[in-house]
Amino acid sequence: MLRKGTYKELEKIKNVLEEHLSSINDNTSEIQSLFDYLQEVENKIDRLSQRLDQVQLSNNSEEEHEKPTITPLDHTERKVFLALYTEEMPLSYREIAERALVPSSVVSDCLSSLATKGIPILRSFCNNQLFIKLSPSFKERQAKENLINLSLHSFM
Repeated sequence: MLRKGTYKELEKIKNVLEEHLSSINDNTSEIQSLFDYLQEVENKIDRLSQRLDQVQLSNNSEEEHEKPTITPLDHTERKVFLALYTEEMPLSYREIAERALVPSSVVSDCLSSLATKGIPILRSFCNNQLFIKLSPSFKERQAKENLINLSLHSFM
């Protein structure tokens, strides 16, 4: 037979364990509700992404029918453009400067000028570094329609 003090101690342990169980159940419910909320947010983001893709596709189809107006490029801008045009992968400012044979301090201004003149430039970040490339659809149109008015002399 258990002593009276031992029985009280077991009751206390039982009460503490029941409190822990109740706390765990409450936390589990909270975690489940947060998980459900995150799934709902993720579904909304997916729907927004699909809508954005549709908008971009409709804009691209409209852009394909009209010939963009490109302001003529100066010599340095042409060199930077050719560095981007002849490269498939995005380039850092330093890589653009090396390929275009221009000072790296000039690259930022040239890229701004190219964008202002109507050349679609894509920017992306990787490892906290900015990378630049030309829009693939623009490169394709340039190849077909020579929008920039490149000549063989431009490549030399």
